[in-house]
Amino acid sequence: MLDSRRELLDQIRLGESSFLELKEVRFRKEQVTGPRASNFADELAAFANSHGGVCVLGVSDRPREIVGIPLHLLDSVVGFVRHVCTELVEPTLDPIVDRLWLPSTTGEELAVVKVEVRRSLFVHRSPAGYLHRVADEKRAMSPDYLARLFQQRSQTRMIRFDEQVVSDATIDVLAPDLWERFRTQRTRDEGNDLLSKLRMARQDEDGVLRPTVAGVLMAARDARRWLPNAFVQAVAYRGDRVRPKGEEEVYQLDAADISGPLDRQVDEACRFVAKNMKVAAFKQLGRVDRPQFDMTAVFEAVVNAVAHRDYSIHGSKIRLRLFTDRLELYSPGEIPNTLEPENLLHIQSSRNEVLSSLLAKCPVPSELPWLTTDRRTLMDKRGEGMRIIVENSLELSGRTPDYRMIGGSEFLVTIYAPQEDSQAQK
Repeated sequence: MLDSRRELLDQIRLGESSFLELKEVRFRKEQVTGPRASNFADELAAFANSHGGVCVLGVSDRPREIVGIPLHLLDSVVGFVRHVCTELVEPTLDPIVDRLWLPSTTGEELAVVKVEVRRSLFVHRSPAGYLHRVADEKRAMSPDYLARLFQQRSQTRMIRFDEQVVSDATIDVLAPDLWERFRTQRTRDEGNDLLSKLRMARQDEDGVLRPTVAGVLMAARDARRWLPNAFVQAVAYRGDRVRPKGEEEVYQLDAADISGPLDRQVDEACRFVAKNMKVAAFKQLGRVDRPQFDMTAVFEAVVNAVAHRDYSIHGSKIRLRLFTDRLELYSPGEIPNTLEPENLLHIQSSRNEVLSSLLAKCPVPSELPWLTTDRRTLMDKRGEGMRIIVENSLELSGRTPDYRMIGGSEFLVTIYAPQEDSQAQK
C-alpha cells in the first residue's frame, strides 16, 4: 500500500484520506509525547477494522509538510508504535513499519516512519472503543455495523473462517513444495488455478488473488506472521501439576513451540510426547513394558485439535501438557455446531471444512513410536478418531479420557496414564 516513494509523496500532497493518516511527532526528553498514544491506537485500529491504511509519522497534516524525525530518535518512535500496537489495541496489531527518507519543501531529505496496517481478520478494540475509518476520519461503529462486522470476520459467516482471505498476504507466501503435494494423478489444474480449486487462495474484494487462512496454515513456512497463535505449545512437567507462578520452568522437563504447516505440527507434537513419556514395567505375567500413553490415541487427539480448533480466536494457541499421570490437550474454541462433549462419539462435526479436506490428503507420519493405525492420511471420512481415543486409552490405562469445556473458550481432552503396579520405570 503506497509502496513507491512517488506514490506516497503524491498522496501526502493530496492530504489525508480513507487510506492515509499524517502525524507530526513531538518529543520531551527523547520520549514521544505527540501523537497521544491512545489517539494513535484509535487511528490504527480504525484502519484494521476497515480496508487498511498507512500512517506516516513525521509529516504535518496542515500544511501537509514533511517535518521529519531526528535520526537519533527513530528508535523511540518505532518503540512507541510497538507499544501502541501491543498494549493499547486488542487483539494486538502487527503492522509493517518502515523508516524512509522523504524530501521537505526545501529539498532536504528527512527521516519519517511509515506504519502500514492491513485489513484484519479480526475486529479490534482501542481506547475509544470499536472504530472504523470513514473518509479521512475515525468514527465509532454503530451497534448494527459492529454486529455485522463481527459476523463477517468470524467463523459463523457464510464463508467459513478457514476460507477467508488473508488480506495482508500475497500469493507467493505459499511455498510451491507445500501446496504441490496436494496434487493428485487426476489433477489437471496448474498454479493459481490449483490453489483456487483447493480453496487455499481466493480473490479479495479488489479481484487480487490472495491466500486463504487454510492456505496459510497448510502451505506457508510459518503461519504466525498472519495468525500469531497458530502453533502448539508443548510442555512436559516433572510431576502431576503445574507449579506456582515463577517456579514453572524449574519443574519443566522439556518445552517446545511447534509451528509450521499443520501436518508438521501433528508430527512434531506426537514426537514430543513419545520422547518425553515414560515406559513403566509391569510384573503381572512376567515383565511387560507399557507406554505411559497410547500413541495412536495421542495422534488422533492432536489431529482433532489442529483440524477443529477455532483459528478466529486471537491470542489462543493449542496447549499440550504432559504430566506423570495424564496428558492434557487444550484446543481454542467451543465445540462446533452447539454439540455437547458427551455427543462427540456419536456425531461428526467440522468447523474447518477446507483444513479437514487438506489434512485428509496428508500422509500419516512415519516412524512414530507405538503408532498403529490402518489409516494412510491424517483425517478420515469415517469419524472414528474419537472412538479410537476412547477405546485405546481405556484399554491401556483402564480409564476413559475426559472431555470438557473450560471457561467457554477452550476444549480440554485429558488422556490418563496407567496406574503402575510396579514402580520400576526407565
